[in-house]
Amino acid sequence: MAKKLISIMTACYNEEENVEELHRQVTAVFAGLPQYDYEHLFIDNCSTDRTVEILKKIAADDKRVKIIVNARNFGHIRSPSHGLLQARGDAVISVVADLQDPPEMIVDFLKKWEEGYKIVVAVKKGSKESPLFYFVRRLYYKIIAGLSEVEQVKNFTGFGLYDKQVMDVIRDMHDPYPYFRGLIADIGFPRATVEYVQPARTRGFTKNNLYTLYDMAMLGITNHSKVPLRLATLVGFVMSLIFSLVGVAYFVYKLMFWQRFEVGLAPLVIGMFFFASVQLFFIGIIGEYIGSIYTKVQNRPLVVEKERINFETREHR
Repeated sequence: MAKKLISIMTACYNEEENVEELHRQVTAVFAGLPQYDYEHLFIDNCSTDRTVEILKKIAADDKRVKIIVNARNFGHIRSPSHGLLQARGDAVISVVADLQDPPEMIVDFLKKWEEGYKIVVAVKKGSKESPLFYFVRRLYYKIIAGLSEVEQVKNFTGFGLYDKQVMDVIRDMHDPYPYFRGLIADIGFPRATVEYVQPARTRGFTKNNLYTLYDMAMLGITNHSKVPLRLATLVGFVMSLIFSLVGVAYFVYKLMFWQRFEVGLAPLVIGMFFFASVQLFFIGIIGEYIGSIYTKVQNRPLVVEKERINFETREHR
């Protein structure tokens, strides 16, 4: 009987200090799982350091290591998504390159998978990263969960196992800019949860910044919630009603006390700036939705590959 194939997918960008150690740890895990075959797929997002050079040396000695090198940096959303879609295993496990996704948890994922779960997600019950950064992330997860029309998994970064059937569903969606965590929740397959404490990054520097966090947040909202659009309509209606009543009240009061009541410029200036700021905010929200639609209409590929290593031609998807 053929062994089940497990695909480990790692997206990396400037991780020369971590990829060797990650490969060593994944190899050690599967040394204790002889009932499985595995492949370790690295997708490099056009690193500017020695990451690709190191990966090629690893791949020359270990044919289970497969490499995709992007033609340019396609961002933190598209590159990992493309890597996941290239996996050919019976299940695929996403593991980040910075070792903040503990490879030893692969064993727990596979146990849950063998119990019949199509999706196994790792949920952070704590983190050794910066307290401020951890707080911001938790707040982000709460906002997304509160706004989404589909129940989202809180404190879930994408670290987990996904059955081939799940990946086939995502592959058929042809989403050019997918919010993967939201798609996992949206699909609806049976899901198991494994809790863990996220370790701190010990080598190199995080590639996440304020923009990448904002991009992820807006992607999660626009892809999985209409609440901001409906809120804009509701707030507009309520504000127009309030200002109409205020205008009528001022007009009546002026008629009653024509000589003594002076409206002045202060209420007009305050009202104008308040109304303008609310308008700008919701125009920005609408712009995010339009931008999301525009991205999907363009239907561009997730990435353009520069080269593949240790792949057979027929495996290209």
